[in-house]
Amino acid sequence: MVAQIKDKLGRPIRDLRLSVTDRCNFRCDYCMPKEIFGDDYVFLPKNELLTFEEMERITRIYTKLGVKKVRITGGEPLLRRNLYQLIERLNHIDGIEDIGLTTNGLLLKKHGQKLYDAGLRRINVSLDAIEDEVFQAINNRNIKASTILQQIDYAVSIGFHVKVNVVIQKGVNDDQIIPMVQYFKDKDIEIRFIEFMDVGNDNGWDFSKVVSKDEMLQMIESEFDISPVPPKYYGEVAKYYRHNDNGAKFGLITSVSESFCSTCTRARLSSDGKFYGCLFSEVDGFNVKALMRNGATDQELEDQFKALWHIRDNRYSDERTEQTVANRKRKKINMNYIGG
Repeated sequence: MVAQIKDKLGRPIRDLRLSVTDRCNFRCDYCMPKEIFGDDYVFLPKNELLTFEEMERITRIYTKLGVKKVRITGGEPLLRRNLYQLIERLNHIDGIEDIGLTTNGLLLKKHGQKLYDAGLRRINVSLDAIEDEVFQAINNRNIKASTILQQIDYAVSIGFHVKVNVVIQKGVNDDQIIPMVQYFKDKDIEIRFIEFMDVGNDNGWDFSKVVSKDEMLQMIESEFDISPVPPKYYGEVAKYYRHNDNGAKFGLITSVSESFCSTCTRARLSSDGKFYGCLFSEVDGFNVKALMRNGATDQELEDQFKALWHIRDNRYSDERTEQTVANRKRKKINMNYIGG
């Protein structure tokens, strides 16, 4: 029996985001700038991370409260050893209808087949440019876009449903929008352009760097014949459009210009086992891992998860202003730690 719980704003819980590592093999300026996350940066030790058994247990309990979808995030989740074993565990949980993975794609050829065999079917690949030089400047690891495109082709070839996520920054990669729409239209792969968000503490965000959904849409409409697509489910974050000639779809995620806090159904577990009710949370998440390792029963965990959701009132994107951004500087949780 699933308990229909809602938070203070009447939002149900449907999605669980599990961050499996805080490590990444890229150093993108908007997430993990190399000046801060240098070669000597100290990441979480193994014993501080949630184990796969703990993640499975947490997920089982959350399904009793309404969770139907799980997304594996990071950091870069493919850096977590034997990740396919977590997918196998999650696939055996009654009530989970969908498991997804967000990745930069660099290690898909290395790990993709094991993940597919374990039951994973959906992957979101973060790719912020299609031109090699632009992408190399963003990831700061000299990784070419063409390398990631080959990894995407491989993933599709073995059966994965792939979506591509692009964070757009004004003056950095907004000139990539049209060529990326064209490329993935021809591949019939969904691409989603995301407004640049003030996640974490180190990405130098301000409103002047945001390319709004309306600006992106105007650019795309000037080159392509498109029509809007109605949302598929409550809480869908992307506004989708369809190419009228071949039916391929793309999406725009309005994380700044048209916030979607009112329909957010996501609970988040950081890589070291802390609960957060929002991507823009401050650094004081509830320590679920400590509760578990101190011997909490399943019922005690369920009661705690209910309580955390009942008091949830996060709506940061609704309230975002220049002043709120300034007030929260250095307080927010970093994206590599909580996941996207």
